[in-house]
Formats: sequence, C-alpha cells, structure tokens
Amino acid sequence: MTNTEHKSDNVAAVLKVFAVLESLVDDRRASLAELASRAMTSKATAHRLLNTMVDLGYVERDEDTDRYALTLKLFSLGARSIQDRSDLLWAADHVMAKLSRLTGESINLGILDNIDERVVYTHKYDSHYSLSMQSVLGKRNPLHSTSLGKALLAWRDPSEIEDRMSRMAFEVSAPNTIRTPDQLRESLRRARELGYAEEIEESEAGVRCLAVPIFDHLGRTIAAMSIAFPLFRFSEEKKPALVQTLKDLGLEASMSLGFTPNIRDRKLGSR
Repeated sequence: MTNTEHKSDNVAAVLKVFAVLESLVDDRRASLAELASRAMTSKATAHRLLNTMVDLGYVERDEDTDRYALTLKLFSLGARSIQDRSDLLWAADHVMAKLSRLTGESINLGILDNIDERVVYTHKYDSHYSLSMQSVLGKRNPLHSTSLGKALLAWRDPSEIEDRMSRMAFEVSAPNTIRTPDQLRESLRRARELGYAEEIEESEAGVRCLAVPIFDHLGRTIAAMSIAFPLFRFSEEKKPALVQTLKDLGLEASMSLGFTPNIRDRKLGSR
C-alpha cells in the first residue's frame, strides 16, 4: 500500500468516526444498523469503530436495547476546551441574568465558528414563557441569518468581512433570510450605525431577535448577546427602551473584560 493510499484510508476512518459521533448527537440513541447507514459504512466497520469508542469511554451500549449513546466524556472535552473563555462566560452570565430577569425572554450568547462561518451558541437563559424560542447549546447557525452573527461581524475589519462573505453559502431558512452579499453589507452597515443588530424572521419563522457585540480588552468582538421574541410578543412601543438596555448591558460585559470605549464607540451605550 502506498503512503497516499494509507493516508486516504486514515482520512476515511476519521470521517466515519465523526459521522457516528454526529449521528449520536442528533439521535441521542441509535442501533448499529442506523449508525452504519448514517456513516455510509458496513455494519462490521461500524461495530469496530463503536467498540473502540466504548473502550475509550466516549460511547456506551445499552445491553437491553442494543442501542448506543454518547457518554459525558465528550462533553467534558468540550467544556475543557472553552476554559480560556471563562472570563467571557462570567462577564456574559452576569449581564444575561439581568436581561433575563428584566424581560423574561430567551437570552443567548454566541461566538464565531471560524470553520464554516457560523455562530455557536455557548450560553443561554431560557424564556420564562411557555411559548418561546428555545436555543440549544452548541447549535451552529449561519452568520448571515442571525442577529448574533451580524453583531459578531459588523464591527470586524472590512477586509475580514469580505473574506468571510466569500465563503458563505447564503442558505435560506426563513421568509426574510438575507440572500446576497449586498443585503448583508447593508444590514451590517445599519448595525454599526445603530449599535445593535436585528433579525425579523431571517433565521426562523415567527421569531424576532436583537443582538449586541461584546468586545475584549483589545476592542475585538469576541462574542455577541441576543434577546429572542416570538413576533406576537414584541412591542414596537417598548423597543427603544429595550434596545438601550441591551446596549448598556453589552457594554457592561465588554468593560468587565477590559474594553475601554472611545468617543466613536460610546454610541454602543449612549442614551
């Protein structure tokens, strides 16, 4: 076997492992046949992969149902990987708790996933209402269709924005999803002008979101915080006060991370 063929086999094996892991994330529990199908491999190969993952402690098998599920070991790896963001999580949690108490709506924190231009939901406060938008930690949504994504992008360097847009597929997921680079540029320009980003049925039908950036001590956007409403519960009359509160709390989180706003940036928290 040539070195190239060996590398190809290794890559194929890695792809199958991650296909199995992602299937278990999506389905919670699955049979050998289901996992083999999702990984597009034979049952024998899937069985070998699963046995290895069981031995390593990442997967468990229910002997009664013969179905497989992830253990918490993978979660532990993910939690350890964001330890360097502990200051961000502390600062964000402080203001997200305030916003949750004031509004009762869903509050979300998102960071950039540099792999495929998406926002990753890393922290949340669920709505106090029974009918609400429910986010999932670890969920990854496109930057162009979310208020979080737009808040993360809007204050980036123009050349970086253009580079990221060149890799976007602009997939459509709701009635008002942004479909072109020009539409996104205008939305980002407006976000910078107003100090916050907004989406109205762009990511999910019936949902409206507002988001603000969170800056680090160097003035870089390292996260964004949003509030999500069902359309029927959003009040245009109360929007100015709500936006100001959101901006004030976003600035509070940024300043707790060492951010010092200059005159130009004070609009993020101006009244």
